[in-house]
Amino acid sequence: MNAWERGKDMLYKVEGIVIRSMDYGEGNKIITIYSKTHGKIGIMAKGAKKLKSRHAGVSQLFTYGEFMFYKTSGLGSLNQGEILTAHHKIRGDLHLAAYAAYLVEMVDRMVEDTEASEFLFEQLKAALDAFEEGKDPQIIVRMFEMKMLHFSGVAPVLDACVHCGRDEPPFSLSPGMGGLLCRLCRLRDPRGISVTEGTVKLLNVFQQVDLRRLGNITVKHETRLQLKQCMRAYMDIHVSIPFRSLHFLDQMDKYDI
Repeated sequence: MNAWERGKDMLYKVEGIVIRSMDYGEGNKIITIYSKTHGKIGIMAKGAKKLKSRHAGVSQLFTYGEFMFYKTSGLGSLNQGEILTAHHKIRGDLHLAAYAAYLVEMVDRMVEDTEASEFLFEQLKAALDAFEEGKDPQIIVRMFEMKMLHFSGVAPVLDACVHCGRDEPPFSLSPGMGGLLCRLCRLRDPRGISVTEGTVKLLNVFQQVDLRRLGNITVKHETRLQLKQCMRAYMDIHVSIPFRSLHFLDQMDKYDI
């Protein structure tokens, strides 16, 4: 992050993605951007609620842009912003916006303010780009959940039984024990989720493949449901954050919106 001194304030220039945007007062917004080099940054965008404001576009949720702002301590003050990718398609589609909202909320609530990760930044950027390109949003979400688990240091063991090390299927997934259990060890967790070989292979793909190299993946409906069940159960135990956007996604599924 480049910085130039001007009086008591420092002028910073950084690329980032808007992961939170909230109205403040009559015409302002407070945005949180996730940057590659300095993690999360809170910035006041004065006048951004006004349609003709030069800050209106760059302060919208999911925008990838270049931000120049003054900051000493606390919130920064947006001086100038340039949109690099607007992500209009995401904001114009209820389903894509809901999936994308879950991704940015995960980053907002699972990442500490000063915790920077170039890899996680690139994964978030790639996930939003994949939504725009029309790739399967559910697969993108499952992959990003796995990236967040890896970032948090609680990724599941998926190459062998977490208890004895056997690598022969069939397996069950034990969220509580942190990975797969073989048929000889599965009784150690009666709540373990029985998983097919196809599901295990895809979970490994989600853990290993960079979202920037994501191709088109076709997944059967039954496997899709099992993947969701596995990731949801694992996230519930190892993250245990009541994501507001996830509740909305569940409501969309429930009522087939």
